[in-house]
Amino acid sequence: MQTTLESTDKHTVKLTIEVPPEEFGKDLDRAYRRVAQQVKIPGFRKGKVPRQVIDAQLGRDAVLGEFLEDSVPSYYREALREHDLAPITDPDIDLGEVEEGKPLVFTAVVEVRPRLKLEENQYRGIRVERPAAEVTDEEVDRFLDSLRDRFAELETVAHPAREGDFVVMDIRATVHGEEIAEGTRQDYLYGVGTGEFGDVLDKELEGKRSGEILKFNDALGPGAGERAGQEVAFQVLVKEVKGKKLPAADDEFAKVASEFDTLDELKQSLREQLMRNRERGADAEVRDRVLQAMIDSVEVDLPDTLVDEEVQHRVLHAQERAEQAGMTLPQLLEAQGFDELRFRADARDHAIRAIKADLVLEAAARQEDIQVTPEELGREIAGLAQALGRDPKELAKSLDRSGQVVSLAGDIIRSKTLDLLVEHADIHSDGGSEERREPSGEPADAPIETVEETAEETP
Repeated sequence: MQTTLESTDKHTVKLTIEVPPEEFGKDLDRAYRRVAQQVKIPGFRKGKVPRQVIDAQLGRDAVLGEFLEDSVPSYYREALREHDLAPITDPDIDLGEVEEGKPLVFTAVVEVRPRLKLEENQYRGIRVERPAAEVTDEEVDRFLDSLRDRFAELETVAHPAREGDFVVMDIRATVHGEEIAEGTRQDYLYGVGTGEFGDVLDKELEGKRSGEILKFNDALGPGAGERAGQEVAFQVLVKEVKGKKLPAADDEFAKVASEFDTLDELKQSLREQLMRNRERGADAEVRDRVLQAMIDSVEVDLPDTLVDEEVQHRVLHAQERAEQAGMTLPQLLEAQGFDELRFRADARDHAIRAIKADLVLEAAARQEDIQVTPEELGREIAGLAQALGRDPKELAKSLDRSGQVVSLAGDIIRSKTLDLLVEHADIHSDGGSEERREPSGEPADAPIETVEETAEETP
């Protein structure tokens, strides 16, 4: 099969594909056999209908349609692989004349993903600063307090309810006197400030004591399911106000909360844990800074189609997250102080960065000939299968059938490439002293904004 490539527009190419008559003839004959298996024509057994009869009874266009659906895409994909092209739209195929005994010549016009070409000095020796990884006594104390909070007990308090306290209450929601089960509870232990029943309840509870009755109107929250957002009348009886009683920070607490015998040993362990977390955070920040430096160092004109598709993908994911919370996307954005215009603008910025990051990493991977091994792919699929609770072999087959295994391999290659960039980066501490580091070896955590991260961070 012979192919030629020409650019027809900024991001559009035209492939001219010539299929030899012997290969084309075999595939066309296969299309006739498939059609013969599908039709019933009196006087002929199924699958034994001659080609002339099929042409006369069904028309040759029926066979060409089968051929176009099955074989032409195979020729097209082979041409894409030959020229290492990544299409971002469906091709516009012009099949031309189809004559047996002659080569099949057709064209495919398609918009393709840009390709960057990098020189070695563009991605080796990138200078970045590594943030200092320090832990203060105050941070250790806060960590210790959060641990004490997990062992806290509730006790009745004399002071009025305030944020962070708990109240035992009877709450009743009604509409025109009819009780609404989704907003009604008896002897319910409620955390003031949690917003479970909306902001109004939290405001009304602050400063209230046992025995007081509250009446107000508010909309049911997302936990009310189908009734979420419905305006109801609330009546609340505050039965008891409780506060947290934290255990004393002493050796006895250390023995209960950990394997250590003394508070000093526990605090030292917490300090080391915080330091490990801080070091991992610094590693991730270095990776992000190296990648951002690469993005900033290149100029690339991105096709609007590519950017719009990525933005829409992120918007749809955010909508799914909102639905899981029982809300619409505008409701979720409003609750978090965003409007849709700002959200979409931020989503577009994240999409552009993610696409550029992929392009620069792919370019460096081509330059360094970085590949993914079957073992690496197998480990990634096994980890994914474990997270999804699926059989690794079945998941591998599913990914292969859907073509997602190619995307997964690309993710591995990009992560390995970023490891290489970090390994050869010129890394300095924030204090200015030079520091050389080995690759972190962190698995597939390249700081490229994913759809999930954008949906979580943007709203």
